[in-house]
Amino acid sequence: MQETEGRLLGGRVRYAQPACGFRSGIEPVLLAAAIPAAPGESVIEGGSGAGAGLLCLAARVGGIEGLGIERDPALAALAQRNAAANSQPTLNFIAADIARLPRTARADHAFANPPYHPGAGTASPDPARASAKQGGAEVFAVWTHALATLLRAGGTITLIAPPARVPACLEALARAKCGSGSLYPLWPHAATAAKLVLIQATRLGRGPFRILPGLVLHERAGGYTKAADAILSDGAAISI
Repeated sequence: MQETEGRLLGGRVRYAQPACGFRSGIEPVLLAAAIPAAPGESVIEGGSGAGAGLLCLAARVGGIEGLGIERDPALAALAQRNAAANSQPTLNFIAADIARLPRTARADHAFANPPYHPGAGTASPDPARASAKQGGAEVFAVWTHALATLLRAGGTITLIAPPARVPACLEALARAKCGSGSLYPLWPHAATAAKLVLIQATRLGRGPFRILPGLVLHERAGGYTKAADAILSDGAAISI
């Protein structure tokens, strides 16, 4: 597997990823910014890929214990090498099917960027990219149940999804007994429709559902907004 070397969070995180196939965008960085973890807490990521999400979270919050679950053994091994390259010995990545994990762990937080595209239209000719991006109607139910089962009561689960999949995501969270939900829109530009949203809920939470102000990512003239750049380059947190 050919790899490319890069940096995340303005150079704070060294990050190697496959040269071909599925490549990380800004989604795992935004997800990591939204996890309300504290030092010493445990975090599980579903579909961790080459480890961008947990690496960015560990760079922002020192002392977390992270477990990345990745179906592709080569990606899981690459993520483990990335953790070593960034001196993050408490991050571990395993090759496993998220739907078949043993229910023994109890984490404080869980997050994922599920393969939310329904599979309609032309799939990517690259099998790894297609697998990472496309999932059927049941994908949120499967992933949410798997992650929620690993959470302690009061733990958070955070997902990223397009608006069209929000109803399925909320239904899956409710079935997994995750409430007190919040929706955080990610707008490409001001006064445009959001293309992605962050959804966060609490295991056994009973609070009301909230829609938050969200984040505008890009300036009309080009480049990231100051708020987005603070997250993507400086490691600022997203408060949900």
